[in-house]
Amino acid sequence: MNLFQQEVEAAVDALLLQQVILYPTDTVWGLGCDAESTKAAERLYKLKGRPEGKPSIVLVADETMFARYAATVPDNLAELLTAQERPTTYIVAASRYVAPQLVGPDGTVGLRIPRDEFCHKLVRRLGHGLVSTSANRSGEPAPAIYSEVDKQIDRAVDYVVSWRQDDDTRVAPSRVVRVKEDGTLETIRS
Repeated sequence: MNLFQQEVEAAVDALLLQQVILYPTDTVWGLGCDAESTKAAERLYKLKGRPEGKPSIVLVADETMFARYAATVPDNLAELLTAQERPTTYIVAASRYVAPQLVGPDGTVGLRIPRDEFCHKLVRRLGHGLVSTSANRSGEPAPAIYSEVDKQIDRAVDYVVSWRQDDDTRVAPSRVVRVKEDGTLETIRS
């Protein structure tokens, strides 16, 4: 088994134990846990110092998994996904499967289907949504590369993914859009 596959399997093992991982997302280095685990989400929020009521993004593998975590799926979802040119997070009404801590005060959650091979394999293998929040204390800058991750965060998580730790490629945070009832998009962060 190669390093890529070993890292996917080890991260999934930790996630299935309701643990928190530090991993390279399709944008920045992130903290992650199973999006359906209230226990893991509570631990992640405590570790990050994230205030209650501040939602987190959930990575999903495909349109089927998107539908599991969205209370209603936009009719034009396939079209929206095909048209996106960079990582895009879609704010939609959350379903009952999303851990409560991840849901905003307005009942919404941010969902993103990553094109990054590692993230996609990780989510697909987990079989659940994966929390994706930047690996920093709340209010601090997001670490674009592994060497920028605060060492306290690095030591506090249950598993640190080795994949891409030496990669110094910087990617902008995802574009965030709210999906309105009529299927149109309202840009929250471009």
